[in-house]
Formats: sequence, structure tokens, C-alpha cells
Amino acid sequence: MKVSDVMTRNAISVQPQTSVVDAARIMLANHVSGLPVLDQAGALVGVVTEGDLLRRAEIGTEGEQAGWLKALLQPAAVAEDYVLTHSRHVSGVMTHSPIFVTPETELTEVAHTMLRKRIKRMPVLENQKLIGVVSRADLLKALTSKLIQTDENVSDDTILAYIKAEIEKAKWAPKSGLRVAVKDKVVTLEGTIFSDEERRAVNTIAENAPGVKEVKDELVFVDPGSGLAFPATA
Repeated sequence: MKVSDVMTRNAISVQPQTSVVDAARIMLANHVSGLPVLDQAGALVGVVTEGDLLRRAEIGTEGEQAGWLKALLQPAAVAEDYVLTHSRHVSGVMTHSPIFVTPETELTEVAHTMLRKRIKRMPVLENQKLIGVVSRADLLKALTSKLIQTDENVSDDTILAYIKAEIEKAKWAPKSGLRVAVKDKVVTLEGTIFSDEERRAVNTIAENAPGVKEVKDELVFVDPGSGLAFPATA
């Protein structure tokens, strides 16, 4: 899937001269965690988020003031920190040069970037113009729509072939001693496994097979140390 499939269009934005209090009110009123910042020409120049407003002098969360030595050796950094915690305008607290995506960006890339950079939403640009925003909530909506999709026309043979193929591809999966049966779209798993992690992973493969209605776990756990066997679900 691509960004264009899930993004929120007509995104609300603010300008650098917008007051911090107005930006906070807009976020609260629209239930969003961040806002794109556009200049007068409509170009993206930043993003202001809840995180940018966490350290504020007004609520006593600005942290400890820099000591005299840091102020002496790094006066620019101390001054910048003061602006971030005291500025009354978005221009003073926003994140400059924000990461953005295009409508054609794949959702896998969006998800990886959000996780790696620890961000919740990203502006969507087309021809250098803001056309929307994609957020973690949008990705969850896409996930939900995929999870509830069912295919009633899948045969038992197709389900069995899918599960066997996935087990074969999985490097961790036991390749012997595992039996899979499918009848009326109900999967029965039998055989031996050597860890609870293997059991849960094999069950997950079966659950994800298109058309499956139920998975019966009759696997047996064998303790490699003692050689004793137990029902895996016990």
C-alpha cells in the first residue's frame, strides 16, 4: 500500500507566526498530535508537535537551567534552549526541515521511518505543496481493514498449501515432526515442538492463512533437556 491510500487530506496547518497557545488549542480541538508549519507562500518549513511543547517554563517543565560553565562555553546552545522553552510563537519551538513523504511512498517505508525517528506523523508533499498528513493512526486504520478481510471462497487445499509454504520458508520452524490438517477451514496442528515460542509462531502462521476459521493446537512440547513430552498448551 502507498501513502495515498491512507493519508488524511486537507491537513490543518499553522504558520511560523502562529502563537504557541493557538497551536496547542488547534491540536486539542482537532485531536491531532502535530501540525505542519507553512510559510506565506505555502511551503513546508517545519512541524510543531506535542513533544515540542512538553518543556515549557509556564508549567515548570523546562528543566534545570544551564550552569555558568555551559553558558560560558556554549552560549548559543543555551540561548537556543531558552527560546525553545519560552517562545510565544511556533517559529521558536517547531522542528525545522521536517521529514516528509509523497503520495507514492510505500507504507513500509513510512512505518520504518516513524519507528526509527520516533515520530507520529509526517507531512505529505506533492510538487513541493502540502496535500495531506500520514500518521500512526492512519497506519492502524490500514492494518484494521486488512485484518478484518476474509475470503470465503478459499478451499481447504489452498489453506493447507499456504501453511506448508510459510512453514517451509520460516528458518525457525520445525521441518520434521509437524503435521498440519485442514477440514472445513479448521486447521489442526499436531507433532512436536521444542519451545513455546515455536508453538506460538506456528499457530500464528495457521491463523494468518486466508479463509481459516479456527486453529486447533494439539502440538506436544518436548523438553530437550529431559526428553519429557507435554501438551504444548498445558
